[in-house]
Amino acid sequence: MTRLADVAGGMDLQEQVARLKRREGKGIPDESALVTATGAAPAAWTVEIVSNVEKNLYAVRQVKILSAGVTPVTVGGSETQAFNLAESFLAAGTLSIGTYAVMCRVGDKNVFYIEP
Repeated sequence: MTRLADVAGGMDLQEQVARLKRREGKGIPDESALVTATGAAPAAWTVEIVSNVEKNLYAVRQVKILSAGVTPVTVGGSETQAFNLAESFLAAGTLSIGTYAVMCRVGDKNVFYIEP
């Protein structure tokens, strides 16, 4: 059986918590971590561009790819926003509505990379 101390490189949970509290007290930005396990949510999602919000920020909705030659279907009804890192943060976005992308969550932002 793997112990938490072994997984954390020899540092037990209390030591990790204490280290993070010291970082926070000194004004050092929070660390981010991605935890994955069997049955966990995916680290990336297939999305369709719904509209351009402003500059390189787009409204997107999650879609599921079924098979080759079949149009992807919308998953749920909610939309979210994501930045296209291939476009300038200062110029208007140029991606067409209906373009598909693979979106990832980085920190507290959704991002994808599609060259126009």
